[in-house]
Amino acid sequence: MQQGGLDFFADEAQLVAGVDEAGRGPLAGPVVCGAVILDPNQPIEGLNDSKKLSEKKREALFDEIKAKAKAWAIDEKSPADIDRLNILQASLQGMADAVAALPVQPDHVRADGNKCPPVPMTVEAIIGGDASDPAIAAASILAKVHRDRLLVALHQQHPQYGFDKHKGYPTKQHIQAIQEHGVLDCHRRSYAPVRRALEA
Repeated sequence: MQQGGLDFFADEAQLVAGVDEAGRGPLAGPVVCGAVILDPNQPIEGLNDSKKLSEKKREALFDEIKAKAKAWAIDEKSPADIDRLNILQASLQGMADAVAALPVQPDHVRADGNKCPPVPMTVEAIIGGDASDPAIAAASILAKVHRDRLLVALHQQHPQYGFDKHKGYPTKQHIQAIQEHGVLDCHRRSYAPVRRALEA
């Protein structure tokens, strides 16, 4: 769990947190969830769906969001969590845990997608929210950059799998590596290509 924020005096305005996840589709690594409360007095230019930004732009925004947001937090749910809960429930729980970890609690939460995380405040799900809501976009950037860094670190330990390139997604190279070198602890055993490799 990572978190941070600026000290500030709350005003009458409602505090809204945006939440999003990165890594629902991969065969390996955690699903990472971000939660961000932006500071209207410190606007951040260029916020967008993390998938629509270059890696260089995401990295720059990652640092800027941490520096300027009223509050932010990042939560990880492990492959074991995903296998136990299923990926949807792990993602929703990760979003809720990221919100709970915010050093300043929001009045309202906006989540990307069509499902609401189980949070104690009012919450709405916004399809395509990572491209339309700045706080959700900021959360998507924190989640994506944090997760990509974890997978690059995983590559250092297991270079034969190519995690630095595919970030755990089910590419031809990744599935071939699983078949040749076996299943790792970081793999999600409930996902069909991994399950098939274990059965074989």
